[in-house]
Amino acid sequence: MIFILFALAVAPGLAIAIFIYEKDKLDREPLHLLVKSFFLGALSIFPASFLEGVFEGFGFTQNAELTTTFNYALTVGFSEEMSKFLILIVFFYRRKEFNEPFDGITYGVMIAMGFATLENVFYVVEGGLGVALIRMFTAVPAHATFGVLMGFFVGMAKFQHRRHSFKMPLPRTAAVVFPMVMHALYDFFLYMRNIPLLAVGALVALVVGIVFSLWAIRMHNLNSPFSHHEWHHPDEKEIFKG
Repeated sequence: MIFILFALAVAPGLAIAIFIYEKDKLDREPLHLLVKSFFLGALSIFPASFLEGVFEGFGFTQNAELTTTFNYALTVGFSEEMSKFLILIVFFYRRKEFNEPFDGITYGVMIAMGFATLENVFYVVEGGLGVALIRMFTAVPAHATFGVLMGFFVGMAKFQHRRHSFKMPLPRTAAVVFPMVMHALYDFFLYMRNIPLLAVGALVALVVGIVFSLWAIRMHNLNSPFSHHEWHHPDEKEIFKG
C-alpha cells in the first residue's frame, strides 16, 4: 500500500514536468539541468518552511479567524514562491542553456514540480489515498501554474531587449509577486472550508491559473528566437545559442 501511495504522490508532478518538456519543442533543455532543477525545487521546501516559521514567530497568524487565514495564506504564498524564485535565479537564470523566453517556464515548472512532489509525499503518507487523489487534481496543478507564472516573467526579464518580447516594468518583481498573489488567493479560499461558497474561489483561482498558463506557454513559444528566421542583429542567433 505504501508503494501505491508513493507512486500516486509522485506521478502528478512527473506527468506535468513531462508535459512541459514536450511543449518545449524548439530547443529543449539538457536533461541533467531538468533533473537538477526538479531536485533543487524539492529542496526549496526547507527554506520555505523556515520562512513560514519566522513569520509565525512574529505573530502573523495569531489574530481573529479571518485575518489569521489571510495572513497564513499570504505567508505560505510568499515563503514558497520566494524559495522557488531564488532557486531559479541563482542556479539557472544566467546559464547559457537558458537561451529563449520559454526556458523560464521550463525551469520554473520543473522547480515547482520538485517542490510539489516532495510536499505531496508528506501529505499523502499522512493522509492516505483520498488526499492523494484530491491533490492530484488540485494542489499539484496549482503549483504548476505558479511555476508557469514565475517562469513567464523571468523569461520576459531576460529577453526583454528582443523586438518580439513583451515589454513591462520590473518583470523580475512580477515573477515573485504574481505567483505569490495567486498562491495566497488559492490557499485563502481553500482554508475557508467552513464557508462553502468561498471555498469555490480556490477552484476559480486554479482555473484562471491554468488558462493563463496555457496562454503564457503559447506566447513564449511564439517569441522563441528559434521560431523565427529573421534576426535584428547579425550575431543574434549565435548570442541566443550561447
